[in-house]
Amino acid sequence: MKKLSRNLVSMIMMLVLLMLILAGVYAYGIYHFKTHFFTGSRINGIDVGEMTVDDAKYAIQSQMRRYTITLTERNNTVEKITGDQIYMQYYDDGSIEKLLKDQDTNLWIFHLGGHTNYNIQLGYTYDKNVIDSVMNGLACFSAANSVAPTDAQIVDNGTSFSIVESTEGSTLDYDRTKQAIMEAIEENRTELDFEALDLYKKPSEYADGEGIQNKIANINKMLSANIVYDFVDRTYTIDSTVVRDFLTENNGEYTLSRDKIAAWVYKLAYDTDTFGMSHKFKTVSGNEITLKPNGDYGWCINQEETTSDLYNAIMQGYQGEREPVYLYRAMDRSSYDIGDTYVEICIEKQEMWCYKDGVLIVDTPIVSGCHAWGLDTPSGCVWAIDGKEYEATFEQNGFVKVTYWLPFFDSCGIHDASWRTASEFGGDTWLYNGSDGCINTPKDAAEKIFNVMDRGYPVVVYYSESQVEGTQPTNEILPG
Repeated sequence: MKKLSRNLVSMIMMLVLLMLILAGVYAYGIYHFKTHFFTGSRINGIDVGEMTVDDAKYAIQSQMRRYTITLTERNNTVEKITGDQIYMQYYDDGSIEKLLKDQDTNLWIFHLGGHTNYNIQLGYTYDKNVIDSVMNGLACFSAANSVAPTDAQIVDNGTSFSIVESTEGSTLDYDRTKQAIMEAIEENRTELDFEALDLYKKPSEYADGEGIQNKIANINKMLSANIVYDFVDRTYTIDSTVVRDFLTENNGEYTLSRDKIAAWVYKLAYDTDTFGMSHKFKTVSGNEITLKPNGDYGWCINQEETTSDLYNAIMQGYQGEREPVYLYRAMDRSSYDIGDTYVEICIEKQEMWCYKDGVLIVDTPIVSGCHAWGLDTPSGCVWAIDGKEYEATFEQNGFVKVTYWLPFFDSCGIHDASWRTASEFGGDTWLYNGSDGCINTPKDAAEKIFNVMDRGYPVVVYYSESQVEGTQPTNEILPG
């Protein structure tokens, strides 16, 4: 019994001793973890277990110095910016002390072998003034690696126009990239993808863009134009080849040049205008004479309006025949613009003929302007009939009345002359007893001519086939 009692006492003493030891260890733990973080503690992933506040701050500062942002760039290029480069420093705002203070040291034993993770906003600073120099040191900002983007462009291939696709290049938007880097640093991020953040400069125009598609559609529409000016015995065609010559290029922009079209219209007018020009004419005898310029019959293109009309027609891709806009028109658009309906007058022969559609319908003697009084009928040119009046009165010449009046040059014209006898017409009456400049005509012949001729029809007046221009009037011509 004594032996049992002694063993029990020994066991109790050992148990008490063990409890005292455990109490001491527990008490020590409470004391220890008042100044140290629990084992397995992590602040924002940094192991601070068993560290004092100062040790934890040092560990955090060391981690910050090892801070790195990985920059993923275009073409699978990777660069880095480190905490040392930007002088990153831990900013002590008391949050570490607060974490330690908030530890319930009485529960330290329950944290043995475990993990306590703290995620807090750690204060830190960096030198914003060095960001520019750090960025300029990156390869992606070097001149060799910074290739500017190019816009889609319309190019002339010689036979057609096509669009060359834009290129992306590798030029970063400096200001936006700087802002993205600074935001990443301030958010403590470790990765930055320039492509994903859309930091590269872009072309302003892509091949499938509405703007450039409209431009090439307009060019193709202009090139589809096929405009024909038909002058009977010659034609002038505006096709794609000519339109190409009308285009001007400036920095990839193709526009239709009004000046080039105006130059083409000028050449067209130079080739085809006949107004006020000399004219070839085949007389009633079949001989060809050359009439002097300065008449008022012929074609004259209105160059400004024709240029505008042609410009608009090309812009619309017009196809088909087109006529110039004229200031003055003649009866026939061929090179021989007098056509086959006209009046022919020979002063020397004192004879007049009228043709309709190439058929002679009148052959009559006349009396032209009085040579002795300096009232010779103007000759040597082609004039256009500029009026037509039935039963006219010549107020400026004594109120003389005529039935048929066809003026063709100032106060000079063709009319009947009831005051003359049949024997006066023809011969040499005109030399001393001629008209005041007009062509006095027998009434029946004047009527036929009046019924055929109208405004704009040509009147060819020549002195003789060997001398187209006769004596010109020296006194004022009056109708009559």
